[in-house]
Amino acid sequence: MDGIVLLRDDHKTVEKLFKRFEKADDDAYEEQRAIVDEVIGELTVHAWIEEKIFYPAAREAAPDTSDHVLESVEEHHAVVWMLSELKDMDPKDERFKAKMTVLMENVRHHVEEEEQDWFPEVRKAMGRNLLTELGEQMHKAKADAPRDPLAVPSAKE
Repeated sequence: MDGIVLLRDDHKTVEKLFKRFEKADDDAYEEQRAIVDEVIGELTVHAWIEEKIFYPAAREAAPDTSDHVLESVEEHHAVVWMLSELKDMDPKDERFKAKMTVLMENVRHHVEEEEQDWFPEVRKAMGRNLLTELGEQMHKAKADAPRDPLAVPSAKE
């Protein structure tokens, strides 16, 4: 599988979870908790494979995208810390839904920038064979990726 297609598929998965969260009743705490837990897992693995595999390869193949990569890592930093806070937060906490809303806004902004602004540049620079190789590498790495948001490299930077 093409690495960019894999990342876009992850984006779609997370967006579906966001929509489920937005549709959940305000007092459906168990449902909200389950959705947030899924989001935490999906975004943690996604950020980890991007930072460990995709971003370094993108910077090497398309040096002009370095600023995009650095900005993305900073966006990840904010997201993984919010994920770590949501992980331990009671869904009945008055800040739970607000924190999730801010997380969704940040992730949607990040996804839009990646997909619109720099995935096309990276695709052009890498070509099909390298993207396919990268996609296979990222797919395999998902199994071993940490599930703790603070284990993502950007959490420490």
